[in-house]
Order: sequence, then structure tokens, then C-alpha cells
Amino acid sequence: MSRPAFERVRVRFAPSPTGYLHIGGLRTALYNYLYARRLGGQFILRIEDTDRSRFVEDAEADILDSLQWAGLDFDEGPDRPGPCSPYRQSERQDLYMDHALTLVERGRAYYAFDTPDELDALRGEDAATGGRYDAATRLGLRNSLSLPEADWKERIAAGEPWVIRLKVDPDEAVTFDDIIRGNVTFAGTTIDDQVLVKSDGMPTYHLANVVDDHTMGVTHVIRGEEWLPSAPKHILLYRAFDWEAPRMAHLPLIMSPSGGKLSKRSADRLGIPVSVKDYMKAGYEPAALINYLAFLGWNPGDERELFDLPGLVEAFTLERVGSAGVQFDMDKLAWFNQQHLKSLPAEKLADRVRPGVAAAGFTPDGTYLVQVADVMRDRLVFAHDLGTDGAYFFEDPVVYEAEGVAKRWKEDSPGLVAAFADVVDRLDSFDHDSLDAALRTLAESRGVGAGRLIHPVRLAVSGRTTGPGLFDLLEVIGREACVRRLRHAASSLGVSA
Repeated sequence: MSRPAFERVRVRFAPSPTGYLHIGGLRTALYNYLYARRLGGQFILRIEDTDRSRFVEDAEADILDSLQWAGLDFDEGPDRPGPCSPYRQSERQDLYMDHALTLVERGRAYYAFDTPDELDALRGEDAATGGRYDAATRLGLRNSLSLPEADWKERIAAGEPWVIRLKVDPDEAVTFDDIIRGNVTFAGTTIDDQVLVKSDGMPTYHLANVVDDHTMGVTHVIRGEEWLPSAPKHILLYRAFDWEAPRMAHLPLIMSPSGGKLSKRSADRLGIPVSVKDYMKAGYEPAALINYLAFLGWNPGDERELFDLPGLVEAFTLERVGSAGVQFDMDKLAWFNQQHLKSLPAEKLADRVRPGVAAAGFTPDGTYLVQVADVMRDRLVFAHDLGTDGAYFFEDPVVYEAEGVAKRWKEDSPGLVAAFADVVDRLDSFDHDSLDAALRTLAESRGVGAGRLIHPVRLAVSGRTTGPGLFDLLEVIGREACVRRLRHAASSLGVSA
């Protein structure tokens, strides 16, 4: 396969379907998406599924669903054909072997026939290097592991197991300019003769990754810091093929609140979801999660925090991504979720809260739900909260907060609340201002402060001591329900509190 000619920025997100999409993977996809869209480029999704031993059957579907939920549309990828199809590595096997054999023919790669026991012995003899398989091994400076290169055809013909390794010059240092980290250098003596094709004929991640990035015209590789040690191996492969390497940007680690990288173990211990699917199930707004993830390493250079996806595209640059690890903060994410919910128009907010309200067993009409959603917008962290925290909008309270009753329901509360019910029942106009004026007039006539009525009235109508503004609450619930609830509380709570 030849490389098509491309004139625009091309980036790729290349997850492995060995599990459900990790929250860190979504951030990587987001940064690639933002960079491509900001520069009018193309965003590619490639599924790197060569590791069949760890393959998870429904992982690819999860990746696709998660990206769609987050609004990160790709231009080319599985089931979205483009000039570099196919986009699953399992469907590109011949391409990798052809390129590996090209390197062998050029003398830049070679067949190696080491047995597992020999490799184990190598690892054991040099703990300092981790048993690195390097030029010293290849040139016969370490016991029996030397390989006369002229023997490889005969040994393959004899049926010996083999791998193909890249020939690395220990005197060849690797230096590259990382967009985020600046100049990065690796000494050639720290780089092993990496395996390119495994004994089962499958390519390694490194070979497939480089061949695909080149043939797909990728201009910028934007990936997590954990891939930084792979960068010199990839650059050496580009040199071996006489190809120009793409620009690289290695994103900062996402850190656990308790310190260290956010691993599945630390996340589980701290109650932090690790897969995007978990955030979907928990009720997070996709726009809020995307907004929060953008700030895990990047900032716009000013005081702005709230962005929708188009706003992020407009503001994003890789130059404003830092290199230091960034701590994951669930409280901050919840704040973003609350802000994105409250910014929705009332009709859209009603659509978001409807499933949670229905799950709680309530089926209000559309107009009423819009009114409820609008008055509750400042108090919702999650859309599904309304079905529980706002249940009093849909049914009369049968239980009153015990602490609230003890604190707010005074000896004179039954008489005041009953009197207010009578006033409300006779009001010509039932709206915020009329209710406010009526309550304050009643309080004045009884010689008490307005608070002496406000708190027990809220408790009587909602069963709670907190909520939206009292008069907005009363207006939405309606005259009939308010009068009924006020009279019931005055009678049932009595003066015993």
C-alpha cells in the first residue's frame, strides 16, 4: 500500500480493544479531535487489535459508542471508509510483514532464533538493563545468543521458530522535539533491538503503529506520556524506512488524588470511575465531561472555565498543554456537570431530567416539567437528581425532615401556616410577587418576622428546609396543591414540636 498524498493536518486516535475505553483514552481522543478541528485537519480512528490474547469482544463497540456519546466524530475509521482503509490492524496484516521484509532486505532488520530459555537467561544476567537485547547480543558478545546473519534462511527452512528484530546502532542517539516537552534525547545504548514481527507472524505494536501512521499520512502523534519510552523506537523505525517522522506530543499523566498515576486499582479504591461507560451510566453530561477533561493538562490562558465543544475547538492549542501530571478531581467534575446542566434552556433541561423523573415513578405533563426543571436548575448536579431531590413537585410530602421540624416548626407554626393557607386560597393572582406580598402582610399582621412564616411554609409544602426560592416553588406547585399541603401540615404536625 502506498501512502496517499495529504495536504492537511492528520491525527489519529488508536485504542486497543482490550477493554472498555478508559477516561484517559477519551482525553487523548479529545485532544486529537480538537487539534484536527482547530487546524481544519482530519481525525482518524484506528483500532489496534493485533493483541488477540487480550482482545475483548465488545470493546470496539464500546469505543465507538463512547466517542459518539462524547460528540467526537471521526473523519475516517471502522465502518467509515477513507483513502487509507481498512482501519483495523487485524485487516492489515500483509502490509506489516511486507514492510518488515523490506527492512531485512536492506540489512536494517534481521531474523533472531533465541529460545525462551535463552531470553530468560539474558534477563537474569543483567538486571540493570532488564536483559536488554541489543547490539552486544546480536554481535555475539554475550555467550550463546549470537546469530550469524548468513544462517537465517537455512534455519527458517529447518522450521526453527524466529522473530524479526530491528538492528539498532548503539552509537545512534535519538533526539526529537516534543511539542509539549521540548527537546527529548534517548541514548542509543538504552534502546534494544526491538521485535518487529513475533514468532506467530503477528506484528508488534511498534511496527504496526509506525507503518500505519506513515501509510495513513499522520502528521502529528498526540498520545499519553506513558508512550514516551516508545518514541525512540518509533523514530528509529522511521529512519530505517527512510521516512519522515510525524511531530510528537506526549500528554501529561492523569494523577490519582492520593498521588501517583490514576490506575484502575487506585481509582477503584477512591471510587473514581475509570471507563467512559461508567460516566455515561452515572449520568454525567457529555459536554461537562469533555469540558473537564480538556482542563486536565490544558488551559485557555485566561479565566474562562466553561466551554462547549465548538468553544474548545476555537481555543485549543497544544502549546498550552503542560507537561506536569494533573490530579483527577471528582468534585470539580461534579461542578462542571452542574454548570452545564444549569446553562441549558428550560425545554432541553426538561428533556434531560425526564428519564430520571420517570424512573422515580412520576409522569408529569410536558409544560409542568419545563416549569419544574427551570426553577430547579440551580440545584441539580445530575439530571436524575430531580426525580429524587425534587419528588415533592410531583407528590405531596408524607414525611417531613425531622431535623427541620425540630428547628423550624415552632409553637405558633400551625396557626401561622393555616392562616397563610386561607390567604393563599383567596388570592386574586397566584404568582411570585403576590405570594411574597401576602406572606409578608400576614407576618406583619401577626407581629412576627417573615422568616417565622417562610421556613414552616417551605417545610409544609415540600417536607424540606432547603430548595429553590420559596415563592417560585409555590407558584410552580400551584394554588390547589399548596393550600392542601399547608393545611395538612398545620393539622398533622400540630404544636408538639
